[in-house]
Amino acid sequence: MISYLEFEKPVAALDARIAELRAASAGDDVDISPEIARLEKKSAELLDSTYKALTPWQKTQVARHPARPHFKDWLELMFEDFMPLGGDRHYGEDNAIIGGLATLKGGRKVVLIGHEKGHDTESRIRHNFGMGKPEGYRKAIRLMELAGRFGLPVVTLVDTSGAFPGIEAEERGQAEAIARSTEACLALPVPMVATIVGEGGSGGAVALASAERVLMLEHAVYSVISPEGCASILWRTAEKAPQAAEAMKITAQDLLELGVIDRIVPEPVGGAHRDREAVAATLAEAIDGELAKLSGKGAKALRKMREDRFLAIGDKRSRRERRGNG
Repeated sequence: MISYLEFEKPVAALDARIAELRAASAGDDVDISPEIARLEKKSAELLDSTYKALTPWQKTQVARHPARPHFKDWLELMFEDFMPLGGDRHYGEDNAIIGGLATLKGGRKVVLIGHEKGHDTESRIRHNFGMGKPEGYRKAIRLMELAGRFGLPVVTLVDTSGAFPGIEAEERGQAEAIARSTEACLALPVPMVATIVGEGGSGGAVALASAERVLMLEHAVYSVISPEGCASILWRTAEKAPQAAEAMKITAQDLLELGVIDRIVPEPVGGAHRDREAVAATLAEAIDGELAKLSGKGAKALRKMREDRFLAIGDKRSRRERRGNG
């Protein structure tokens, strides 16, 4: 059953009416299929027009949709032969960041790392709502070093509201772990493709997304702080979150224009949660295509690509030149 967001209420009303007509027509001699077909068409058109005009705040809601695919869903839909590797060899295991060896459907072997938020109360608590702790980022560093040692490309799936801000995380060196993870991304001697699949929040996201190719799902968001956090700082109230989302340029479309990301991966009408198999197939093809383009490049060239792409953010001329060369 689909869970509707606040701005989808007109669509929800139409779908409820369709469901009522279907139930009423069961075992009835009166044929109301033309009316059902008319309403289904109207619902599809309304959903399409709604999603073509989403505001940044509405896109944030879609990115946070409870039924949106998370790491374990992408793993099942896009990868095979996953061998999880746990622990940071310093403190312990972090369930918010999962990683290991995997095969992208199609046969390409990779090191896969990503955030897992969980789907229900129990799993969300177990995975700390996708908010990584220092041991999670140190585990990611260990996996990236492993990838470099064995010549395997790195794929990351980013979906976090931000790194865990608790006292215990700070005591264990959260900021340093995030910085070291970002450094490890930039220094990788093998290709790296990062995808923002839901929320890309703050340094917790950047630590797994400092790649030479950064993709982003159509209705994902990527920002230095959440809209609510920004609104609380600027206006002293989280109620201004919609205005903050607009001002911060957090959508894939805005970030492509600014050069923060390299490519937008389309989602089905209504968001990734409405057709997981379709969006997973599209994303897997996009990732495989990017890795194929990068596969012949040496360590020096890859590091230079990363340096160039981050220095060119916001510079339209440099961004056009970079796209023309890659």
